[in-house]
Amino acid sequence: MHATVGDRVRIKGRIVGMKEHVGEIVEVRGSQGEPPYRVRFDDGHEALIFPGPDCLIEQRGPQD
Repeated sequence: MHATVGDRVRIKGRIVGMKEHVGEIVEVRGSQGEPPYRVRFDDGHEALIFPGPDCLIEQRGPQD
């Protein structure tokens, strides 16, 4: 997995009814874009994450 600052993270709910968590990567701590990532989620909290198989990284586009 590879990411850069500004990319979006989507963590899918693991059970029915569990909402998806969405956030922006504000810091990449691994060398060459590898995890862990510090993420600021849409509800305002920040966390250090090691993305799992339920996580999708959306690359930042040129217009972002």
